[in-house]
Amino acid sequence: MFSPGRLARFTGFLHPFENQQGDGYQLVNSYVAIGNGGILGMGLGQGIQKTGYLPELHTDFIMAIIAEELGFWGVLLVLGLLFFIIFKGLKTAIKCRDPFGALLAIGISVMMAVQVFVNLGAVTGLLPITGVTLPFISFGGSSLTLLMLAAGILTNVSMFNTYTQTYKSQSMEQAYIRNV
Repeated sequence: MFSPGRLARFTGFLHPFENQQGDGYQLVNSYVAIGNGGILGMGLGQGIQKTGYLPELHTDFIMAIIAEELGFWGVLLVLGLLFFIIFKGLKTAIKCRDPFGALLAIGISVMMAVQVFVNLGAVTGLLPITGVTLPFISFGGSSLTLLMLAAGILTNVSMFNTYTQTYKSQSMEQAYIRNV
């Protein structure tokens, strides 16, 4: 249950500065990248940590590079776009009259929200590094494929809900006109 590799993730997460060249290496360099970015960032393409200090930056730790290059405002922009997608999914679920479609929209939206939370928790050191990608941003074929499929299903639920509401309202209006 507690192999040395799994235990190392927790020790690296709890005390990253005790073993900066070992278990805490990636998290410490993530802190450095976030700290270098500040409010406005170093400029697009001007980050230092991506030149070999932060390994596998294009997968789990892409938000640290975004924070370094685009700063606090760039992180807010990316998070705003992700939360806009999540919010629209939850709004679709609330408006949906079909219980299955509503549950599907809630499930997809919550899946994306949890993925954002776990990834940001790992990048900032609030959670252990687990390998969860940032939706639509991180490199990862299977993750991106699953998220695109889920976004397509969410769009289909939204479109079907809009279509049925429009169709039913038109037929009710036409029936009213015929009866009058």
